[in-house]
This record gives sequence, structure tokens and C-alpha cells, in this order.
Amino acid sequence: MNKPGICLAFGLTLCCTALIGNTTTAQETTATAPAVVSPVHQPPFWNEIAEFRHQDSIHRPPSGAIVFVGSSSFRKWANVQGYFPGYPIINRGFGGSTLPDVIRYSNEIIFPYRPKQVVIYCGDNDLASSDSVSAKMVYNRFVRLYELIRSRLKDVDILYVSIKPSPSRVRLMPRMEEANDMIRDFMAKHSHAVFVDVYHSMLGPNGQPIDSLFLADKLHMNEKGYRVWQQLLQPYLDK
Repeated sequence: MNKPGICLAFGLTLCCTALIGNTTTAQETTATAPAVVSPVHQPPFWNEIAEFRHQDSIHRPPSGAIVFVGSSSFRKWANVQGYFPGYPIINRGFGGSTLPDVIRYSNEIIFPYRPKQVVIYCGDNDLASSDSVSAKMVYNRFVRLYELIRSRLKDVDILYVSIKPSPSRVRLMPRMEEANDMIRDFMAKHSHAVFVDVYHSMLGPNGQPIDSLFLADKLHMNEKGYRVWQQLLQPYLDK
């Protein structure tokens, strides 16, 4: 004769065992399931970086060139080689990039070319991305990039083009000036390091950005603006 108490206990044991087994199986399935990476989750600007790699596979740039890296002020300088005839330049400006973006893609846009000089324009978009981004944060980001480059390219000249003043970003000018000053002081303490001040050459007598140097968007430069950069940069470039 079956005892009710024993049957009840046995039944509960079976139920608990089944539940535990199902839970374990679900956990194991979750832990071992392969991760699916969707193209829509690629890092920012990945398509532009992939295009650089495609271009390099078709026509390999020369080693020992001058690499321009940074944001759209370089990206839109599509004919930069024409401004510096006789200087071998590889332009790897991309998107509306920030300093962390340049750090992220340094293995794709800097080191493979074994450059003799690295020219950086970045920091503008860092400040514009959020009011919480301070001048000190931009400075710290730049120092990380500088140290990364220096760790791999010991004696290469590193040029930093100061954050430019744009009519559309006048409210950011105090933070721009502060970041520029900190980076200038940092570069002055290091060898093979140059700070190129374009900021003050782009201001009028009233202390405001010169509108005639910019396109209609009041952010990116026209040919006249790039001529200012050419004159300031050329003395520091190596042929």
C-alpha cells in the first residue's frame, strides 16, 4: 500500500528535479550560444575606415609619408596634396570624428603607413558633442593619442593643429582656447612635437571668427580658410 506522505514527497522531488534541470539547461544554452554580430552594430565611421583599407588594397600608399588624421576639417581637405606639392601626404581625416575615434582606428589609419610625420586635427567635435566635455577632457584624450603614437613611432614628428574657431560654434570658444593652451604647453615640453596655432589667425579684429574663411554652414572651411592653414603648416612639414 502506498503511503500518501511518501507519494507526495516523491512527487515534489520529481517536480523540483525537473525544474532544476530545465533551469540549468536554459542557463547552459544561454552561456554557450554563439554571439551574433550585426553589421548595424559596427563602430562609428567603420564604413569610412573600410573604404580606406579598400583604397590601400588597390593602390598602396608609400611608406615614410606625412599622415593627416582627424575630423572633417581634414576629410574635406580632399585636395590637400595640391596645397603642398612635393610633400607626400596621406589624408586619413574621417567623418565628424573625435579623439577617441582616432585612437580607436589608429591601427588602420596611422601605423600601417610607417609615416615620417603625423599631423592631427581633432578635438573640435569632442567639445561640440556635449557640454559635459571639458577642455581638460579634450587635453587628456589628446595626451592618450600622443602617447599611443609615440609608443610605436619613437622619433616621428607629431604636429597638432589647434582647434579652430568656427562661427557656428562661437559659444565653445572659451573651452577651445583652454584646450588649445593646455595642449600647447604639453607639446612645448616634448621633442619632435609641434603645436600649430591656427586659432588666432582665424579671428578678426573683433576677436570673432572670420566669416569669409568658412562655407555656408559656418563650420567647415572654404579655399581661403585652407590657404591660412597651408601657410601655417608648411614650415613644419618635411619633404
